[in-house]
Amino acid sequence: MNTLPMSFLWPQLLWLLLLLPLLVLLYLWILRRRRRVSLRYASLSIVREAMGTATNWRRHVPPVLLLLAFAALLLAAARPMATVTLPSTQQTIILAMDVSGSMRATDVEPNRLVASQNAAKAFIKELPRHVKVGIVAFAGSAQVVQPATLNREDLNTAIDKFQLQRATAIGSAIVVALSEIFPGQIDLASVTWGRHSDPFGPRGRAIDQRPPAAGGATPPVEPVPPGSYGSAAVILLTDGQRTTGVDTLEAAQMAADRGVRVYTVGVGTVDGEVIGFEGWSMRVRLDEDTLKEVARTTRGEYFHAGTAENLRQVYESLSTRLTVEKRETEVTALLALVAAVLVLLSAGLSLYWFNRVL
Repeated sequence: MNTLPMSFLWPQLLWLLLLLPLLVLLYLWILRRRRRVSLRYASLSIVREAMGTATNWRRHVPPVLLLLAFAALLLAAARPMATVTLPSTQQTIILAMDVSGSMRATDVEPNRLVASQNAAKAFIKELPRHVKVGIVAFAGSAQVVQPATLNREDLNTAIDKFQLQRATAIGSAIVVALSEIFPGQIDLASVTWGRHSDPFGPRGRAIDQRPPAAGGATPPVEPVPPGSYGSAAVILLTDGQRTTGVDTLEAAQMAADRGVRVYTVGVGTVDGEVIGFEGWSMRVRLDEDTLKEVARTTRGEYFHAGTAENLRQVYESLSTRLTVEKRETEVTALLALVAAVLVLLSAGLSLYWFNRVL
């Protein structure tokens, strides 16, 4: 558990630490008084010399431990707060994965689509079993191909059935992912949606590329601080630029207003590659600037994966980020425990060495 510098809810109680020097002075006074008394009895003086220096340092250990226990208790009284790394409370992760035609490019071996499928399945395997995962596939439209579930086999099956399609609706993918996180709270009809004949997601909801319905609008929400929603996150993987659907940055703002972090992963090269698909060819480029802005707006992070190995490492890094989190936590109980251990250790050593408590 990593900790950063502490703050205190009741810092005024730290003045009690001034009692520690007084306790030290009291201890020194008691030692001096005992020394004077022992000099009155020659036999005690002889015994003391016979015991030698080993006993001299031992007799100071229990009081020092007791003093440290008092210090820990006084710090605990001030209710310390520390930023600590703890297991995440993340309950749901939505993978939004690009299945546009550009994902057939081979600059990421064996191609971008297969590399992303393999990395996604490895990522899911490493997640804690209590974390639900949902999958959104997007090209010209965005669709929930696997609602959030704990069943890893269903997730792998959905990933294996990805099929390439035309166009890239990145913003729509973010909105559909949000609708899976907040079921019933996002009116997909307001950004136009319909059920597509998707061969691998018959239950999927989808946003298509038609113009918005007249007068349609997503119900307004009370914005919360970006990144403050700790129960879910979106991982957006794409290799190109938005060509249709909801504006990417508008969708990112929707996520930010709901506190959901969007971690963006850019696959492929920034310069792009010329690919052919169903009789046409085009150069596909990675729009890093937009993906970085999505991550910044939502308090997520951007990752670039130029190779299959890079992509695997990105998912490993995301797995770490999403399964642990840094939180400011009161550590009063921890300091109280330390004080109790020190008191017991002090008493135990005193009994062991001198057959008495201090």
